[in-house]
Amino acid sequence: MARKKLSEEEIETALAGLSGWTTENKNLKKRFEFNNFAESLDFVNRVGTIAEERDHHPDVCFGWGYAEFSITTHDTGGLTHNDFDLAKEIESI
Repeated sequence: MARKKLSEEEIETALAGLSGWTTENKNLKKRFEFNNFAESLDFVNRVGTIAEERDHHPDVCFGWGYAEFSITTHDTGGLTHNDFDLAKEIESI
């Protein structure tokens, strides 16, 4: 299935279904907070497993007590349904 870049209206509709996610520079972003480094690392590793299964990889920044994700579909130059689907899977962890 071809990945189709979403319109601004489609992005706003999809974003309404996610808690705490924002868009910035054609990326879907969210920061998660944890009690320590080990919890952050565990969460990032769990997201990594999902990303590998989907062959759709977010940019990740993490450290003591936090993990930040930035998701986009590079080959379309913007956001697609795949990005929002990945964000929903991250939320389900």
